[in-house]
Amino acid sequence: MDFSCVEGCSKCCVDREYYPSIEFGKIGVLIMPEEKHRIESLAKRHSVKAVILPRIGTSKKNDGPENIIAYQLMGIEPNGNTCPFLDTAGNERSPNGGYKCKIYEERPLACRAYPLLESSPPTLDAKCKFCETCSYVDGNIQSETESLIKIKERTYTEERYVWRYATGIGDSAYLEQIKTGWFLI
Repeated sequence: MDFSCVEGCSKCCVDREYYPSIEFGKIGVLIMPEEKHRIESLAKRHSVKAVILPRIGTSKKNDGPENIIAYQLMGIEPNGNTCPFLDTAGNERSPNGGYKCKIYEERPLACRAYPLLESSPPTLDAKCKFCETCSYVDGNIQSETESLIKIKERTYTEERYVWRYATGIGDSAYLEQIKTGWFLI
């Protein structure tokens, strides 16, 4: 079955999840270091307030990250949801009828890889509306696979210590549990 967005869906651009646990807060869209400046420029061009936080860091010593190998674009709602580039106020819609992405042609690698979570064997995000009804895709996921492979290559590290950034962002019911800052994983 070929992948295609479900009519009227923008779920992947709205819903954010807690990862790896509530304590780390909601995560944003993965942004590679080489994408960060471009995304910031696109935000300025589209008059969008974009908050980009670190996501993964590495180091030779266990006293904090020395290199940031991944960032994350946070959502615009206080609970971390909704990509700032999703045009929820405009009348124009995407080809599938959902809200339109203001930077679709220039979207980050993580958006290009979605709904693919693993390339071998292909694993799809069960939270994707399309993927809720099928367990595999055997057609048009070549560009998604290529994007995911690029992400894996660019985040590979031989550094001894890997750090994850806790965003401090989430639903009000969990704010007492959510941390902010770097944590060794």
